[in-house]
This record gives sequence, structure tokens and C-alpha cells, in this order.
Amino acid sequence: MNDKTKIRAGIIGAAGYTGGEIIRLLLMHPHVEISFAHSNSNAGKYIHEVHTDIYGDTDMKFTSIFESSADVLFLCAGHGEAMKFMNEQNLASHTRIIDLSQDFRWRESKWNFVYGLPELHREEIQKAQYIANPGCFATCIELALLPIASANLLKNPIHISATTGSTGAGQGLNPTSHYSWRSNNLSVYKPFEHQHLFEIGQSLVSLQKDFDQPIHFIPQRGNFTRGIFTSVYTNADISAADANELFQSFYQTHPFTFVRNGTIDLKQVVNTNKAMLRVQKFAEQLYIECIIDNLLKGASGQAVQNMNLMFGFEETSGLKLKSVVF
Repeated sequence: MNDKTKIRAGIIGAAGYTGGEIIRLLLMHPHVEISFAHSNSNAGKYIHEVHTDIYGDTDMKFTSIFESSADVLFLCAGHGEAMKFMNEQNLASHTRIIDLSQDFRWRESKWNFVYGLPELHREEIQKAQYIANPGCFATCIELALLPIASANLLKNPIHISATTGSTGAGQGLNPTSHYSWRSNNLSVYKPFEHQHLFEIGQSLVSLQKDFDQPIHFIPQRGNFTRGIFTSVYTNADISAADANELFQSFYQTHPFTFVRNGTIDLKQVVNTNKAMLRVQKFAEQLYIECIIDNLLKGASGQAVQNMNLMFGFEETSGLKLKSVVF
């Protein structure tokens, strides 16, 4: 039965990893009901036939029919598909859009998408109709660098090494996502030219207008399924104590981002919408570690966080999740 007090959400591309995570989160959300889960290739199937872990949670089926009356749409289709969708559909004037692809993260368009990193653009997100959800690597790296940019301290080249789990490659099969290749293996891909570099630079410039330093980014494929572990270092004129105070102050009003004094590891954040950071100083080098779950804070969890802000819900609604720990 339709609960009139709840908003109606639709998911485009609901059979993939990010679509599945959106479904899991919204099924437990106190203020949302799922209006439809769209998938052309799985239309007519029960959702739990594809996302088998939600068996018993819903008897909904995938549909190939787009319902334009939804209050919010999550676009979880592949890159390029969101732009096509926006051009082809006649959307209701009240419908909010949260796009999880890269189609609108740095492109100007007639729809005025807001870059959806709450730690950077919370007030803009609260007023927005269209949100471009950040990339997973971009989220993790930006959280490691935004406080420094806010203090105008990014005066030297930035060096980044970040390792992501296999789910970061999406659900489609390719040679580097097979278990037999990924297991007991580690590799680098797209060194110095990853597609998330542009949005990272754009976010840093929004805080430090004169930022013009190179960002040397080495992405790696890790031998695990979920999570991103990022290491960043740059020469910065700030003490360790002042750096920690800067980070604590910058994130003190953000409920999912935490600055830790001790060791951080992926199991502290996997299956949560949290980001954890550690800040240290070695000689002239400021060294920052940041960890997130690539499918949650790096994608679907952040999308729901953005939805909460857009509709005036408590920012943490539906996102108080337990980490795997062991």
C-alpha cells in the first residue's frame, strides 16, 4: 500500500552493482518507497533473482517501463546513458535526478547539475533539482585534499596512490574482473590519466582559486571486492598538530567523515557510508590516508545521502550501517 508520507523513488539501471545498492538502501529507508526498478535486460524477473541477498525483503519485479511520476530518479546506467536519458525523457517538473555516471560531473548543461559531494557543496545540494554524484576515486581523494585546499596550502605537486576493489569495475565482465585473474594479484591501470582527475582538480580550484599544481595519480586494482584505500602526500607548510586541527575542524559538521589518530583499514568502512582519514607529517611531506566503501560513500550511499539533503530528511537517514569488522 502506498504510504502518502513517503517520497517515490525510481531506479534506472537497477540490475547493476550501484542499482542493487540503491535498492538495498531504499528498502530500509524510513521516508522512501521504491516506485519502480528499471532494467531492460531483466524486465519481468523478480529483483531477488538478480540481487539474491535481498530475497525475502521485496517481491518487486524489474520493469522496462519508465514511470515519470517519481519524486526522485537514480540514474545507475553506464556512462553516456544518463545524457541520453535526459535528452529523451519528458520529466515531471518536480522530479529530482541523481546521476551516478560521469556524464554531468564537469560538463555544463541546460539542466544545471550540482556536483554532489556533501562535504563540499551541502548547501547547493539542499537546493538542487539535479545532482551529479561524484566518482568513487574522486570522493576518496577529494576528502583527503579539501581541507588543505581550504587553507590555500596546495602549493606543490600532489602524489596519490589508490587501490580499489573489483566492484569498482562494474558488473560487466572483462578480463581484469574475473576471479581467477584478480585473486592473489595487483595491477596498475590508467596511471596519470584517470578520468576522475578532472573533477578532482575542479573541486580543489573551487576552494583554492590559484591551485595549478600537477596531480600525479596511480590507480590500482586490488585483490578484494569492496573499498578504496588512498594514500596522498604533498609538501605543505603546516605542522602535524595544525594539520590535524584543520581536518577536524573542516569535517566536524559532516556526519560520515571522521579523522582518526590511529591506524585505519578498509574493514572499518566496508558496508558503510563512512569515510575515515588519518593525517601525518614526515619532514616536509604532509601525508594523508583516506578510506571508503567504493559502492556506498563512493557511489550509492552518497547518492542516498544527497537525496536526504535534497528532500530535507536527516542526512543519515537509511545510512546507519554496520561495517563488516571481521
